[in-house]
Amino acid sequence: MRKIPGEFLAIDRKARARSFSTDVQTRPVAERICDFNDVVIYLTPELAMQEAARCVQCPDPAPCMLACPAHNDIPSAMWLIEQGRFLEAAAIYRQTSSLPEICGRVCPHEQLCQGSCSHNKATAPVMTGPLEAFVTDYERQLLGVSIPVGQPSGKHVAIIGAGPAGLACAEQLVQQGHQVTIFEAKPGPGGMITYGIPNFKLPKEVVFERIHDLEKAGVKIVYNTYVGPEMTIDDLLEGDFDAVFVGVGAQIDAPMEVPGEDLPGVYKATEFLMRGNVDLELLPPELRSLPEVGRKVVVIGGGDTASDCLRTALRMGAEEVVCLYRRTEKEMPGGRHDRDLAKEEGAQYQFLTQPIRFIAGPDGRLAQVECIRMVLGEPDAKGRRRPVPVENSNFIVEADCAVTAVSYWPDPTIGKTTPDLKTDKWGLIYADTETGATSRPGVYAGGDDVTGPSLVVTAMVAGRKAAAAIDQYLASIE
Repeated sequence: MRKIPGEFLAIDRKARARSFSTDVQTRPVAERICDFNDVVIYLTPELAMQEAARCVQCPDPAPCMLACPAHNDIPSAMWLIEQGRFLEAAAIYRQTSSLPEICGRVCPHEQLCQGSCSHNKATAPVMTGPLEAFVTDYERQLLGVSIPVGQPSGKHVAIIGAGPAGLACAEQLVQQGHQVTIFEAKPGPGGMITYGIPNFKLPKEVVFERIHDLEKAGVKIVYNTYVGPEMTIDDLLEGDFDAVFVGVGAQIDAPMEVPGEDLPGVYKATEFLMRGNVDLELLPPELRSLPEVGRKVVVIGGGDTASDCLRTALRMGAEEVVCLYRRTEKEMPGGRHDRDLAKEEGAQYQFLTQPIRFIAGPDGRLAQVECIRMVLGEPDAKGRRRPVPVENSNFIVEADCAVTAVSYWPDPTIGKTTPDLKTDKWGLIYADTETGATSRPGVYAGGDDVTGPSLVVTAMVAGRKAAAAIDQYLASIE
């Protein structure tokens, strides 16, 4: 439980509740769609203090803390920021988050902390996400960031996957004195935060600076190593490692299973974002070229990845970019903030539309997408109304390029190459939600390879929880 400063007992909460937010400022549309640089104009110290002063310090348990998967002590951080004590606020975030400079940028704050802010009853919520990014950036620029390293334990942990879950697990384990080696299949680190989130949302240098923190603390990262086909978990445990954490995510694009899906000009979202946003030297050799977007692009899907693809296509020179989604905007799983930015930048939306066939032109490349209209029926198991096809409503959408961003599956390789590791039919690993323990002793897992596609922050939290359990396990073995 946090300790509210005595000075706060006399604050005028009603006045703060009526105060106006400075809101997140972005670069002009005409400027930002011409490059892949961050669209956000960063807060100044003065604006940060002004915005943090809007916090009314809700009684424990504060709604924003409960809504944050990491349970960051946001009210205490707001109090410190209000006083200009930015370094102390950054330390508050680092107590519960291994990636605060990243989560402050990419979390869907309107669905989490900001969405739970008591200000929503009367005015705009406190900008908790941008303030988290501000203080951790301030800390890095002023002092730098270092991860404290514990006394050597003599234990060695292998982490499979250098994404949010694996990075968080490593950050916690080195603080306990354990030696950590991360095995990463790609040529670069970060997983989806490098390969799946565009620069205009999360600059790559922010990710790579955090990676450098880990390397300074002694974490070793081995790239271009695909655990499963090249080396198995059994090989690791029979070798130098005392425990293994699996954080490979869910980066296999789910197929639409419609005719023409393999036509030139039809891309999976992951490949499209990787080739469009990542330095070619960090890509596998077969992906070291830009996608051909042409003049008209359609993106199929309603999540944050779809928004990222829409905005990427616009920056790559497409003149007309349209999102096709089979439900209405109300049912879209992606964040409203990203959709609003996409609309500002020129993306269009066609709702209640389901593509059923990709059609080639005379040159063999994609030329058209056949679609049908949909209506909403009864709610499905998740509470969203089911899309129902409208008979004889077929129509054609012209397209030079299509990107499918419908869902993700886990890579089943780990399950298939690890005896007695329990997985479901999709390849998701069964693991304890609090400890990450799997059916194999000494093997832990967390993140999207356990839950399915989710958030950076939930993967990060899973990595931290697993690290605590691994530390206890290592203490129990000779």
